[in-house]
This record gives sequence, structure tokens and C-alpha cells, in this order.
Amino acid sequence: MNSQIVGLRTASIIFGLMCLGQLCRLLTRAEVVVQGHPVPLWASGLGVVIAGSLSIWLWKLSKTPTAIKP
Repeated sequence: MNSQIVGLRTASIIFGLMCLGQLCRLLTRAEVVVQGHPVPLWASGLGVVIAGSLSIWLWKLSKTPTAIKP
């Protein structure tokens, strides 16, 4: 495995964990307050979609033959 594949998979796993964290917030309806202002739940929904999409995209990209070329 070359370093490019390792980097893509590592980033994919990190985005996947971020997606799971946002999904947990949505399911538990946990309140998040930043400098005294509550963060709405729709922001976590957007985070799930974006982080999940990036995670899947990077994982698929790491499996393509073009990712192996130096």
C-alpha cells in the first residue's frame, strides 16, 4: 500500500467518525451551546450528509487504480 492510499483511507475513517458523532447528536437531541448561542439540530443533519459523503467518496477513491499511480 502506498502513502496516498493510506492517506485517503485515514481521511475517510476520520470523516466517518465525524459523521457518526453528528448522527449520535441528532438521535439523542443533545444540546450544543457555542458562546451562549444554541446550535440548531439541522446543522448536525448537514454535518451527517457532508461528512458521510466525503467519507464514502474518499474510501471509493482509495480503491480506484488511479489512486495507486505515483
